[in-house]
Amino acid sequence: MRDEDLVVMGFVRGAFGIKGWVKIHADTEYADGLFDYPTWWLGKNGSWKPYAFENGAVQPKALAAKLEGVDDRDAAEALRGTQIAIPRSELPEAGDGEYYWADLIGLSVVNQQGETLGKVDSLLETGANDVLVVKGGDGQQRLIPFVDQYVLEVVPAEGRILVDWGLDY
Repeated sequence: MRDEDLVVMGFVRGAFGIKGWVKIHADTEYADGLFDYPTWWLGKNGSWKPYAFENGAVQPKALAAKLEGVDDRDAAEALRGTQIAIPRSELPEAGDGEYYWADLIGLSVVNQQGETLGKVDSLLETGANDVLVVKGGDGQQRLIPFVDQYVLEVVPAEGRILVDWGLDY
């Protein structure tokens, strides 16, 4: 499976218990959203391997999952730090004005004056709203709230986001 065919949805935090369960961090709208997908692709640095999802549980401080072929603590611990991805073809279409974070990362961020602020490096979830983490060529990092007041237009096909944000903010 190629990187561009997958959307990273979280990562393995470590082992959970002694029977091969893993603790996971999910970057999904709902904590247990990953449990809806029968096959997870785990990998690092572009090397992916499919794992059948067997079972999942929402724990107080983490999500736990049992994957086929991961049957003891050592096997689960070996997956620590691997990314969890789902084939893009299995994801529902994003609604109007909605975007998968993976589709925003790497887009150029330009303000109304035509000044390039940088590229989206990542996003943060703050509870109130998501925040674009924009890294500029000058090494400066800008945090721009992903709300209509500041994000005026998102055009993934053109690789850009238009914002109402100054260079000096």
